[in-house]
Amino acid sequence: MNQRSIFTIFILFVIGFILFYTGHPETIPEAGWRAFVIFFLTIIAIILKPLPIGALAIIAMTTATVTKTLSLEEVLLGFGSDIVWLVLAAFFISLGFIKTGLGTRIAYYFVTILGKKTIGLSYGLLASDLILAPAIPSVTARSGGVIFPITEGLAKSFGSTPEGKSERKIGSFLMMVAFQGSTITSAMFLTAMAANPFIISLVQDAGYTVSWGLWALAALVPGLLSLLLLPLLIYKVYPPTIRDTSDAPRLARAKLKEMGKLKREEFFMLMTFVLLLALWIGGGFFGLKATVAALVGLSLLLIFDVLDWKDVLKEHKAWDTFIWFATLVTLASSLNKHGFTPWLSQQVVGLVGEMPWGIAFLLLFLIYFYSHYFFASNTAHVGAMFPAFLLVAIGLGTPPMLAIFALAFASNLFGGLTHYGSGPAPLYYGSGYVNLKIWWKLGFLVSVMNILVWLIVGGAWWKVLGLW
Repeated sequence: MNQRSIFTIFILFVIGFILFYTGHPETIPEAGWRAFVIFFLTIIAIILKPLPIGALAIIAMTTATVTKTLSLEEVLLGFGSDIVWLVLAAFFISLGFIKTGLGTRIAYYFVTILGKKTIGLSYGLLASDLILAPAIPSVTARSGGVIFPITEGLAKSFGSTPEGKSERKIGSFLMMVAFQGSTITSAMFLTAMAANPFIISLVQDAGYTVSWGLWALAALVPGLLSLLLLPLLIYKVYPPTIRDTSDAPRLARAKLKEMGKLKREEFFMLMTFVLLLALWIGGGFFGLKATVAALVGLSLLLIFDVLDWKDVLKEHKAWDTFIWFATLVTLASSLNKHGFTPWLSQQVVGLVGEMPWGIAFLLLFLIYFYSHYFFASNTAHVGAMFPAFLLVAIGLGTPPMLAIFALAFASNLFGGLTHYGSGPAPLYYGSGYVNLKIWWKLGFLVSVMNILVWLIVGGAWWKVLGLW
């Protein structure tokens, strides 16, 4: 650990000590204030990253116990959350897609179908991401590990490279569509982004329930419309100079030929994925939770030797996520349990309580969305703001399910605003195909499109579904 990291941690501890022992507003319970201080400093640490997020989680748990803010039993409760285990199992399932090569095969398959024109090629990349999204909860692994290499390879095959000053030929367009598309596909499924199950745990704390199938159904219409409009918008404001990509299907077929016929492991991976979708969609009719369905899928992959136990043990990203995710679930729940979140909600309601609920909620939504300019992590943003904003929105009279879905989907969509706002963003930006000014300009334009689609069309769709 370098000196800067040590200094950062020291400063955070000093701030924590001051906040702990210099008193707090009388209207906040002492336990609630202590829980807030630990949670707040944890979120700041996640943003500053003096240590890996898993290590910060261990420090946060230890601090909560040593200061008697939470008992050891309370600190460990998050590790028994079914939502936390859903994320862990989904990570291992996603490993099957990458290890077997099935994810890459699916992507190349869509390129052969849709890749004759540049706009069609972009839809092929989006379709691939959409198919993979339900089973790969890490948007970084899905978009960065599967979609990005294919996007970059396609760009280079047409002679479009930053080094050759030819990025505008096709590479810039494909990179922006693939990246922005990943935020949309992440919003469409509960298991498509690690923070989504975290959101569900916060929703449960507020007294509401959202199933895997209901999430997917609510996202279906606005999600597909956003995916349809996205390439058209970028094509209009940031067009490629190459419009015809007749060679792309040939290149994709060559790659598929190189991969050979569907292998045994790929077949079992595909069958398990189909079964998982069926269980996630229809499991509620049989009383089968999404977490149990994920564990069934993981068990089948282990039984049929698609994955072996060494693969599970070596997947450090999954175990790292398991630790920090369980910790954030515990800390966020403690804010509500010990009275801080209800107190904060009352304060905000006092500020906007005189407004009609529609105007007040729109204001809250926009603040929640565009405050992501100050965050480098979707999960940190969700943990810091989602619980309070949800309770405030409901307290103002916003229909609960309208508030839940609008804020939940925004928690994915705002990841496209900046070059640091989500996991895949630094990878795509670092490729050099899009400069910073254009990146932020397109990020803002796409955000406006997404907000209009998901609030207006999505809101109407949720009304049709009887959600509000």
